Amino acid sequence: MGHNNQYLTFRLEDEQYAVSVYSVREVLEYAPITRLPQTAAYLKGVINLRGVGIPVIDLRTKFGMPEVPVTKDTSIIVLDITGREGLLIIGALADSVQEVIELEARDIEPAPRFGNNLAVEYIQGIGKKDGKFIIILNMDKILSTDDVIDISHLDTQGTQIPISESTT
Repeated sequence: MGHNNQYLTFRLEDEQYAVSVYSVREVLEYAPITRLPQTAAYLKGVINLRGVGIPVIDLRTKFGMPEVPVTKDTSIIVLDITGREGLLIIGALADSVQEVIELEARDIEPAPRFGNNLAVEYIQGIGKKDGKFIIILNMDKILSTDDVIDISHLDTQGTQIPISESTT
């Protein structure tokens, strides 16, 4: 390819991850999440984003990591995801958001076929920058599960999602 790709980097535990900036709608400070009953553990609930209920997933839980308390660095990355149902807007919790970086195609290796507690299908590649590895995630695959698709369509099916107004 030979052209640069831009990625938003963030942390979960001690690992650095990245997603394509082209799928990032915005980054929010942590906001209270309205829990929905009988959803998967990694589906934390919904947030009110300018009057629209956006489902939020906890990447730590999705990846089998222990939960940690919310800190001042905890962020919600709002993403545009392409699933079999079309475009979905979904929030993903991150321990902290770092920066936008550029990686050339030659600095990205294919996903490894072993190790790590992430399913290989979730990894788009492994980037190398300043001597460190960055796990580039395929958010379309991670977030286009049936559970997430079902919750993202609640407000379009005539079901009211309880959204509490935030005064931040």
